[in-house]
Amino acid sequence: MKDKYVLITGGTGGLGIAVTQEALTSGAKLITLPVRSEHSGDALKARVTSEDLSRLRFVDLPMVEERAVETLIDQMGQIDVLIHVMGGFDMGRTDQFSYQDWQKMLDLNLNSGFIFCKHGLRRMRQTGYGRIVVVGSRAVQYPGGQFAAYGASKSGLVALVQSIAEETKDLDTDITANAVLPSVIDTPKNRAAMGDQDADRWVKPESLAQVIGFLASEAARDVRGAAVPVYGKA
Repeated sequence: MKDKYVLITGGTGGLGIAVTQEALTSGAKLITLPVRSEHSGDALKARVTSEDLSRLRFVDLPMVEERAVETLIDQMGQIDVLIHVMGGFDMGRTDQFSYQDWQKMLDLNLNSGFIFCKHGLRRMRQTGYGRIVVVGSRAVQYPGGQFAAYGASKSGLVALVQSIAEETKDLDTDITANAVLPSVIDTPKNRAAMGDQDADRWVKPESLAQVIGFLASEAARDVRGAAVPVYGKA
């Protein structure tokens, strides 16, 4: 990602911080981070140098409002890499799961991905270069009980980038779209929710970020439509 303009959704969360740091280490020129409030990036800011902080741009943005996302991407002027980390998790028996919660899962995981991918791809087509990477889930391949909404939303997200990969196979462009499929990620939020007795078997954010970093790099020019499993030992 050296000298690339990068947009990372969810770049200030448990996984997002590791992804943002990977982009900084890779030499990204400017990283735009949509956030939901002015304090969303505090944890990230505490972990980067002042020099690196100068390459970060925080933008308060409603994540599932298309007009706002369209305006942001147009204002960026150039977008070389889009990494869609933003997402959410909820579970419950299908016959007891509310339609409102179902819609929330689709908004957080799928609809937000569609909006960012749509307008990011639009700009990438203008330059002929781009890397799109989204974070799916092992539930895409192994949907378990009570994971219907989460699994469906993540499966839709992977189908979205695989379709984009087919659409961008033109010989005169260098645009790729891929997904990673992690199992449980070792984040503070997951430890708080699930306990940490099995945390040594979970996927480390830094490890997953390195896989994402490869897919976002020029070296991954021949990887299109992949759904890369990153399961750790879980």
